[in-house]
Amino acid sequence: MKILIIDDERAIRNSLGEILTDEGYEVDVAEEGAKGISMVDKEKYSIIFCDIKMPGMDGVEVLDKLMEMGVDAAVVMISGHGDISTAVECIKKGAFDYIPKPLDLNRILITIKNATDKVSLVKETRILKKKVYGQPMIGESPAILHIKEMIDKVAPTDARVLIIGANGTGKELVARNLHQKSGRSAMPYIEVNCAAIPSELIESELFGHEKGSFTSAIKQHKGKFEQADGGTLFLDEIGDMSLAAQAKVLRVLQEKKLSRVGSDKDITVDVRVVAATNKNLKEEIAKGNFREDLYHRLSVIVINVPTLDERKSDIPLLVDFFVDQVCSETGMHPREIDADALQMLVDKSWTGNIRELRNVVERLLILSGDRITASDVSAYVIA
Repeated sequence: MKILIIDDERAIRNSLGEILTDEGYEVDVAEEGAKGISMVDKEKYSIIFCDIKMPGMDGVEVLDKLMEMGVDAAVVMISGHGDISTAVECIKKGAFDYIPKPLDLNRILITIKNATDKVSLVKETRILKKKVYGQPMIGESPAILHIKEMIDKVAPTDARVLIIGANGTGKELVARNLHQKSGRSAMPYIEVNCAAIPSELIESELFGHEKGSFTSAIKQHKGKFEQADGGTLFLDEIGDMSLAAQAKVLRVLQEKKLSRVGSDKDITVDVRVVAATNKNLKEEIAKGNFREDLYHRLSVIVINVPTLDERKSDIPLLVDFFVDQVCSETGMHPREIDADALQMLVDKSWTGNIRELRNVVERLLILSGDRITASDVSAYVIA
């Protein structure tokens, strides 16, 4: 774990640095606020100790800048006797804690332990939020800018959206962004993979069932529509849904009512439905596999997510993003990628799209040396 000490007093820097080094921490020091800020800009620290009274940029200004930068580190203010009220104000601004002078070893170690727990919790929360809401859409290609613009326009409405595109292009990410930018963002976001649920169970999953309605129904079960009440229901791979389930989904969309399996009681629900598929639904309609009336109910807005090969200019941005993401989640040391190695990734055909690219970046980080080179790409990707 890396710790930064920002203090204009050499004695404080040296003594605190020696204590923390002896405790097994990796320590950097800065004698002024501006230098400390520049170091934070280049390195990732878990904890930052910062003195309040310093010439030039004082500790309050340093804290303001760190909060503006959005650092994950726990900032601990070092305060003299006359700085306690200022230290309390710093807590309100976002500092984790303050330690009064003269510094006490036990207080320092307890603060570090608590701060470490806090930093770990922040990271876990970020990972969880990414799983729930998805990461931001990375890319500046015309196709992605068009999708971002559509999301911004459509998200505030309750219009149903059909997302089409090949596997691994990020259809789920589009759905999550639609929910996150909508007025329903504080309400549930429920995902259903229609292809992963057996046809005989899909109705129970979507609409719920009453106790005893079939052999294994040992208790009442709320379906995904009820669970998503007030929020968004994402029906992924809807092209694989059975015709019987399609008919019931159509009824919910038309009447905003459903009945659980084994019940004739109507339940009113308020759900925004976003659907996705990698199939051509018009062809499925012609084959008799998909209801045309349901298609028109779902496709008020259609968003076509391009393949990665159709947006190659975004690959460098995606690679940088996945390097940071993988390293943050796994604790690996970030690495630079050589220009010729990056060009090889741009030139490659990506049949697995974004999902494949993310896996490749993780593989290169695990298997490469201090830098990711063209020979690494040849050995671990192209070969």
